[in-house]
Amino acid sequence: MKKVLVAGANGQIGKHLVRLLQESEQFEAKAMIRDKTQASFFENLGAGVAVADLEDEIDVLAALMDDVDAVVFAAGSGPHTGKDKTIMIDLDGAVKMMEAAKQKGVSRFALISSFDTRRGSWGSEDFRPYAACKFYADEWLRSSGLEYTIIHPGRLTNDEGTGKVNAGGEIPRDEVPREDVAKVIVETLNSPHLVNKEFQVTKGESPVMEALKRV
Repeated sequence: MKKVLVAGANGQIGKHLVRLLQESEQFEAKAMIRDKTQASFFENLGAGVAVADLEDEIDVLAALMDDVDAVVFAAGSGPHTGKDKTIMIDLDGAVKMMEAAKQKGVSRFALISSFDTRRGSWGSEDFRPYAACKFYADEWLRSSGLEYTIIHPGRLTNDEGTGKVNAGGEIPRDEVPREDVAKVIVETLNSPHLVNKEFQVTKGESPVMEALKRV
């Protein structure tokens, strides 16, 4: 089985992802959390746990990857933090995880981005710092030499996942349950044709695996 380090494991997508990885026959999860008091949720799933902060040095983050086959960056600073935390987590934290993966020879890296990070699509003034950080994190990953996949989800909801999505290079903007984004991540890690690709994903009518085959 391949071990997947999940950065941002205690987030809403992260918790779904760790559970689904543990339920799969191909993967096992290593949950990266900031506080050891968060560990019980993941330990009850049988997942490994690593306590570290995305603001730690690259060597500290690299030390978490000795036994890892892939990294998923599902972390985010959240809507209630300032621009400084957005820079330190969504941009610098992502880049440090990429550099740590390269240092340890972990080539597979999946990044959860924003739906449309292209210049001119950054939206309102309040949203632009977040979009800019995602834009530059995406750019860094594309040029990193890692076997990357960048996932651009629509507006995230806490609705129960349906296991059905719409996915493609450029699709109509829509919402998507966080649970279905987690399902997409698991299938992405199991899909060699998605290496060095990126795609948008929203709710839809196609089973996840079928939708991703068309990307």
